Amino acid sequence: LLRSAQSEHPDRIVLADLDGPLDADAVALLAAVAADPAPTGGQLAVREGAVRVPRLTRLTGDELTPPASGLWHLAPVAPGTIDGVDLVAAPAAKLVAGQVRIAVRATGVNFRDVLIALGMYPDAAARMGSEGAGVVLEVGPGVDGLAPGDRVFGMFEPGFGPQVVAERQRVARIPAGWSYAEAASVPLVFLTAYYALHDLAGLRSGESVLIHSGAGGVGMAAIQLAHHFGATVYATASPGKWETLRGLGVAPERIGSSRSTEFEAVFASASGGAGVDVVLDALAGEFVDASLRLLPRGGRFVEMGKTDVRDADAVAAEHPGVAYRAFDLNEA
Repeated sequence: LLRSAQSEHPDRIVLADLDGPLDADAVALLAAVAADPAPTGGQLAVREGAVRVPRLTRLTGDELTPPASGLWHLAPVAPGTIDGVDLVAAPAAKLVAGQVRIAVRATGVNFRDVLIALGMYPDAAARMGSEGAGVVLEVGPGVDGLAPGDRVFGMFEPGFGPQVVAERQRVARIPAGWSYAEAASVPLVFLTAYYALHDLAGLRSGESVLIHSGAGGVGMAAIQLAHHFGATVYATASPGKWETLRGLGVAPERIGSSRSTEFEAVFASASGGAGVDVVLDALAGEFVDASLRLLPRGGRFVEMGKTDVRDADAVAAEHPGVAYRAFDLNEA
């Protein structure tokens, strides 16, 4: 919470780690620092009367070193901390029907990878690196439409390494003009948004949709897809990110804050009391309740969050005409 507050209000909040009591000397020192907090980067440590601030320096002699021979991938060898990841040997697997071997050129990094490294991801079998882009090296039996040398992108794991084996149906050719890095950033967020809006919600031209956390990865993808489908977009984000929403074509009167439930009144007014037809949600608690009330004519509520999953029958009983659906992309 503190880090979020600091990022939204630069130079307003300083985090101080003291090595002793908050006495008069410490208060005087902190007052002097607070007068010009910018050089501290928002945090400092006081050690024996001296102020120390975090600084980045180039790492020397402690890089992750690939195995001397053969393939490798990044893995959490000591889960629980980011420092517990290392490069481990990964023997080349023989391709079976429907598989493609890819030389990886770029990979997407997602919060899922952080959770796996920390040992906090619910699926113990999950491996780091789940999307990326590269060049086809070899195709297995029964693979059509791809050949060695083709540039492809899609979903595969473990993607943090020089090579990976992917299922044919989970990769596609990279569109002309896209870089490998651009292609690697697309699969998870756009597939999540497409599955939610198209397959589950059935969003159609002329309808309206509320997209929460619109400045996040899935949110930005969802806004673009909703416009592509011909829908009217309402979106929330923290106020500091509203320019991103405007840049994606969301009208100012249809932008609200994801930090409070005031978006309910804002969007009810902007829609003339009609609300929306579809909600794509990633929030929890009172934010979910406020969003459900923005479906006064009924509609579809698609939940991609994990912290406040509701019972569909209970939602339908309290909000007549509302079809509630929680989902995870893996089910698709």
